[in-house]
Amino acid sequence: MEAIVFNELNLSNEVRKALNEMGFEETTPIQSKAIPPIFEGKDIIGQAQTGTGKTCAFGIPAIEMLDPDINAIQVLVLCPTRELAIQVSEELKNVSKFKRGIKVLPIYGGQSIDRQIMALKGKPQIIVGTPGRVMDHMRRHTLKLANLKMIILDEADEMLNMGFREDIDTILKEIPQNRQTLLFSATMPKEIMDLTKLYQKDPVLIKTVHKELTIPSIEQYYLEVRESSKTELLCRLIDAKNIKLGLVFCNTKRRVDELTSALQTRNYSAEALHGDMKQSERDRVMTKFRKGQIEILVATDVAARGIDVNNIEAVFNYDIPNDEEYYVHRIGRTGRAGKTGVSYSFIFGRDIYKLKDIQRYTKSEILPMNPPTISDVEEVKLDAAIQEVLKLLETSKGYTKYLSVIEKILTESDDTTTLDVAAALFQLAFDDLDNKNYEYSDLDEDYTRYKKEGMVRLFMSIGSMDNIQPKNIVQSIASKSSLSGKLIGEIDIHKNFTFVEVPAEFADDVMDSMRSFTHHGRKVQIERAAKRQGKKKSSQASRRR
Repeated sequence: MEAIVFNELNLSNEVRKALNEMGFEETTPIQSKAIPPIFEGKDIIGQAQTGTGKTCAFGIPAIEMLDPDINAIQVLVLCPTRELAIQVSEELKNVSKFKRGIKVLPIYGGQSIDRQIMALKGKPQIIVGTPGRVMDHMRRHTLKLANLKMIILDEADEMLNMGFREDIDTILKEIPQNRQTLLFSATMPKEIMDLTKLYQKDPVLIKTVHKELTIPSIEQYYLEVRESSKTELLCRLIDAKNIKLGLVFCNTKRRVDELTSALQTRNYSAEALHGDMKQSERDRVMTKFRKGQIEILVATDVAARGIDVNNIEAVFNYDIPNDEEYYVHRIGRTGRAGKTGVSYSFIFGRDIYKLKDIQRYTKSEILPMNPPTISDVEEVKLDAAIQEVLKLLETSKGYTKYLSVIEKILTESDDTTTLDVAAALFQLAFDDLDNKNYEYSDLDEDYTRYKKEGMVRLFMSIGSMDNIQPKNIVQSIASKSSLSGKLIGEIDIHKNFTFVEVPAEFADDVMDSMRSFTHHGRKVQIERAAKRQGKKKSSQASRRR
């Protein structure tokens, strides 16, 4: 099925306005297939990976179909983790931004239940929650679901893997039977099919088919970076790699405009390309890019479809794309005409899941990379300047007119050599360059700061007697949660238990994700270490390095 432009769907003006402000141009495959049958009131089973746009696939029709005049819960979204619940609720809030009277409330463990009870008294129409906390509110009778019209199970396979089957059964049995049930899952094991047989009515199976594509002759790297440091990282890569023709991809039109403006402010030759631009303007930008009159082109996937330029040195995924095939199309813009290309993808948090999906479908290796330091950039600039000077000296042209200037400096300054003059001129040139583009952000300090500050110690009910190794723990946490193995701190393995340090902001995600972790068939408990435990020291402690 071809992608649909959102403006072509039968959506309210308010939702169209919100989607336009969010910068979305067209539907992803799961959205184009799922939105129409959901609008028809059908139950659906949607098989789609993380990051394919499934939140809007169910969120847009859910928001359009509920009645804002009814101050009661009409839509319930179940998510496996606190982080996903927050993420989904934020996106639904953005979609419903201009629709008056619609309230979205996330409820999850780790947050004060009293605060949630107070928020529920505000009569939200959409609840996004984890099964355990939803069950808790149902037992307390603080979550009233008599008016529920739609329930969505997001990442259903993950919820089953984390041991939520009993909670899901209880919730689905107690809510109104005359409701629409939407289920989204990356995989379709027997347990998922059992759920659909029990709780759905003639569901429509929607599956997004991915082409298994290979990417030859392109070096692929990813860099972990906070949102606030992305622009700084992009500038350093452009300069450290001496990129003269680069293509940067963002997921939305708004991001393209914001990034282009930021690059222009830093004196880069950058232009934007997206669907809101007139065709004549897009043609003008593309002509300049082909001629090399623009160094950096910042584009959305839709606008970049017609780009066919052979000399693109690097592609930057400023945002990870919502579909694996988009990734292939993006980085395929470099490495053409027999040349070797390179791509850099910026990731953080749950983006690591998208990256793993991309690697699986493209059958390619995307290697981790540390950000260039300011010293790296300065070294590249100095090397380039040296080559320019050597070239000028070889031609014996272009510099002779300045000989009298050098002689005057030597005459008027005692004890000054020509070497001193050359060094002073280089300093003038590079002071200007240093001040041109860079902000002293926390980019260089990020990993160090994680290691030194804000770490939380977790307790695991497994130890050396279970033949557990630090690498087993790192691999398990990195594969199940959104925390990169690089950011895991000290691991202390004792005989019957283990302590592991993780950044505070990832602690809840790690505990939720590791709830179903087993080692040699035995379930492992994981929880925050008590202060008394946290002070223990052991000669058997082992540190991953």
